[in-house]
Amino acid sequence: MSGDDYSDEELRRRRMAQMQRAASDDQRRAQAQQQVERQKQAIIRKILTPEARQRLTNIRMVKPEFAEELEMQLIQLAQAGRLQSQVTDEQLKKTLVQLQGQKKEIKIRRA
Repeated sequence: MSGDDYSDEELRRRRMAQMQRAASDDQRRAQAQQQVERQKQAIIRKILTPEARQRLTNIRMVKPEFAEELEMQLIQLAQAGRLQSQVTDEQLKKTLVQLQGQKKEIKIRRA
């Protein structure tokens, strides 16, 4: 075996080890992300009535980013103790109208 063969084999081993570490890191990140998502869904189940959760699911199908923003806002309100009871479908609708009103106020004008 020549010196070049050894270095090629060593390079292959190092590359394989690096790929395995990267795959392991990716797997840990995916598991952490899944855990965060499970915790988030558990909070949503506690703070929304079934009807409100269904509305949120429907919104997620059409506007996933908007649903994510709404979820985070609701979770923050719950964590701050500003929700006294479960959010009903009617309350969620009112929140949606307010959020949509804020989004529409943003206008870009070109000179």
